[in-house]
Amino acid sequence: MARGYTHTQRGTVIRVGIGATVVFMLVFAWVSTPWILLPMTVLVGVYALFHSLSIAIGEGHIHLAFGVGLIRRSIPLTSIASCRVVQTPWYFGWGIRFVFKGWMWNVSGPNAVELAYASGGHFRIGTDEPETLAAAIEESIASQQ
Repeated sequence: MARGYTHTQRGTVIRVGIGATVVFMLVFAWVSTPWILLPMTVLVGVYALFHSLSIAIGEGHIHLAFGVGLIRRSIPLTSIASCRVVQTPWYFGWGIRFVFKGWMWNVSGPNAVELAYASGGHFRIGTDEPETLAAAIEESIASQQ
């Protein structure tokens, strides 16, 4: 059996950007109008949902979870034909996106691992340690066979 893999990547730009905006909104609400608190609450919710991306490999699946874990996905290792390290263009952005070949989950940076499904689709997982993740996925797939 392959050793397990767990890693959480922080979305530094998301954390700093939303954090600074919320502080600005708090100051603005204090000196001007409290109505700014409503969009600020929405930003705090976005922060909670997307401040990090956790990846775990175990029990025959790749488990992904954004932020506090309300948004998550589990990918069976048996559905993966191959994986490779890729660079994601900046214009693909962050968060959950549909890109040319399939879905992408990314919280920060251009590095990703692209999974090719046996059924023909693709899925990109953004990570700050792509070689380690790709090796763990390949090892886990090999141990399933």
